[in-house]
Amino acid sequence: MQSKLRQDVLAANREIFKRGLAKFTFGNASAVDRKLGHIVIKPSGVPYEAMNADAMVVTDLNGKVVEGALKPSSDLATHAALYRAFPNVGAVVHTHSRFATVFAQAGKEIPCLGTTHADHFHGPIPITAPMHPDAIATEYEANTGASIIARFANLDPAAMPAVLVAGHASFCWGENIRAAVENASVLEEVARLAYYTITLNAGVMEISDALRDKHYLRKHGQEKYYGQ
Repeated sequence: MQSKLRQDVLAANREIFKRGLAKFTFGNASAVDRKLGHIVIKPSGVPYEAMNADAMVVTDLNGKVVEGALKPSSDLATHAALYRAFPNVGAVVHTHSRFATVFAQAGKEIPCLGTTHADHFHGPIPITAPMHPDAIATEYEANTGASIIARFANLDPAAMPAVLVAGHASFCWGENIRAAVENASVLEEVARLAYYTITLNAGVMEISDALRDKHYLRKHGQEKYYGQ
């Protein structure tokens, strides 16, 4: 299982690079084995094309290294915090994709302006509150996770598998590594659409709750009917 998970995490990290979601080394993907209580994550600062499965780092749910010769991603503490807080999450992807990061840097949620967005995310993509200087100075990555968890106090992480960290970038998740990569990809696409829509019409309003709910629930609700 762990060997398979290493291969899956390697493939996911290469995929976010291939899709242009994580340029240079600006991003990371991880997955969790809930039975073993292990996280598999990419090593810190290693170019995607230079990585292999053996380079993946295995840690426990508190971020203590269990296997691996390299240092884990510097964002490990954020990933670990999300796994501990969201028990149904099986994988986490962090990228600095262009349009999602633009919204994060602007300190703005990504509004739900159309059905393309509503098909995948049940409402606007939330953004965290700016972090206090003390939280930045000490245990920054763990506190980044805490800020995400605080933002989701009244949100369902299954219905909203993405967040923007103010001034930083995005984190996405899913029940498995493929779903997390897909969510990161769709997030970037809806961010791009929102950016251009607002550019054309600065006064554009979000779609109605009825239209948003219809499109989301027909794909993800208990009585969903989209697909085979």
